[in-house]
Amino acid sequence: MRLSTRIALVVGMVVPLLVVVSGWLLVQLVGKDLRTQADQRLAERAQSVAVAARGLLRATSHDRPRAEQARQRKLFTAALDVGVRLSGPEGTVMDGPQPAASVPLPTRTHHPSTVRSQGRSWRVLAVPVTGRGPGVRGTLWLFSPDTARDAQLGMVRRRVVTVALLAAPLAGAAAWLLAARAARPLRRLQQAAGGLDPHTSAARLDHAPTRITEVDDLARTLQTFLTRYDEQAARTAEALASARSFSAAASHELRTPLMSMQTNLDILDAFQDLDAADRAETVDDLRHEHARLLGLLVMLRALAQGDLVEADSFAVIDLAELADEAVADIRRRHPGAEVVVKGSPGLTIHGWQPGLRSMLDNLLTNALVHGRSAEARAHVALSLRAGEESGGSPRVVLGVEDRGPGVPQQRREAIFQRFQRRADSPGSGLGLTLVAQQAALHRARLRVLDGPGGRGARFEVTFPAAPAHRPQHTALPAHRDWLADPGDRPQGFHKERL
Repeated sequence: MRLSTRIALVVGMVVPLLVVVSGWLLVQLVGKDLRTQADQRLAERAQSVAVAARGLLRATSHDRPRAEQARQRKLFTAALDVGVRLSGPEGTVMDGPQPAASVPLPTRTHHPSTVRSQGRSWRVLAVPVTGRGPGVRGTLWLFSPDTARDAQLGMVRRRVVTVALLAAPLAGAAAWLLAARAARPLRRLQQAAGGLDPHTSAARLDHAPTRITEVDDLARTLQTFLTRYDEQAARTAEALASARSFSAAASHELRTPLMSMQTNLDILDAFQDLDAADRAETVDDLRHEHARLLGLLVMLRALAQGDLVEADSFAVIDLAELADEAVADIRRRHPGAEVVVKGSPGLTIHGWQPGLRSMLDNLLTNALVHGRSAEARAHVALSLRAGEESGGSPRVVLGVEDRGPGVPQQRREAIFQRFQRRADSPGSGLGLTLVAQQAALHRARLRVLDGPGGRGARFEVTFPAAPAHRPQHTALPAHRDWLADPGDRPQGFHKERL
């Protein structure tokens, strides 16, 4: 059932009910007013009739028949359209409409009261009559029938019922017309929303304000819902793309080490009497391939997590404290290396803690593996300092330096692509790809420079500093798929950070 029809039915039922209730109140008020008017008229008439009643009682007490008749006519004439009954020591005289003589009447009343007789009601006012002389004492009753009042109230009731019967269809029709007109913006919104199909079209709800609060609020709710649907669909698409890329990368990169392991296992199985040195070499190859497989899977999982992280996972991070933890961990794993930390405490950025820690670990590991000189033990220097961009916005600069052969100018972009590694590298070729991914997620600038004095390499990451006075919301890249082939990513996606 349409909303306009529902409104019409409700109005068609409610309006007659309101008319009837209002009519009932009106009847009560009119009845009260009519009774008040009748009582006032009865009280005014009692003043003139009481004088004639006193004269009649005086004439009766002196036993003057002629005067008594004259006074009686005068009494009845003064009463006019109201009934009158006078009771005295010599008897009772009555005239005009009044209840039966057997009906008990009030003796003295300051205000009129109601008396019923033979299905009719009367307003009765009792007035004591006294005068000079003995025997001039009695009670005067004046009667006013409620017939005229009942007739007027009946007429009002009939008119109220007539108005209620006429108001039902008229109010329903008017309500339907008004409701149909008021519901037009809602129907237009329904038609606009009904024509949207997120699976076949990228069009979204276009709503012009109607100045109808409910319709505009509903339109905003639908727009918010569709926006969230788009965001969720984008997240789902990114998750599926990451899953496909993870599967493709894993199947491509794991094929060679798995085949190598299979070959070594076949050798161990086929040659039970293999020489001890050859057997030890084969087992070492198996351990090496196993470690490579494990490291590759760990890196692939880290890249997948970076591709799917959401902005609400970011918080204010003390980068100096996180760097101290990473350096302490790398010193435990490489006790022979020299790792130096230079920086100031309290340098905070808005970031994702697991991703930042992974970036630090990979930068330090890369410096230890590729920054080792032939004549000395590995030396790595990690530095943190506050800085500013040309626009004056505060920055935090992270630098990792080594004393190795450095990175040639022509390879300073290629090393961040996935699976780019030297032939003698023990890594998976994904460590610097993960560094580039985290730099992009944190809106940081990533550069490869020459080390101090032109010796070695310096990896420098410049982060936006986190303001202390207000929270900062990180805007993540629109497209994230670092597990895909470099050619599949939009041009400049990570190059703009280099």
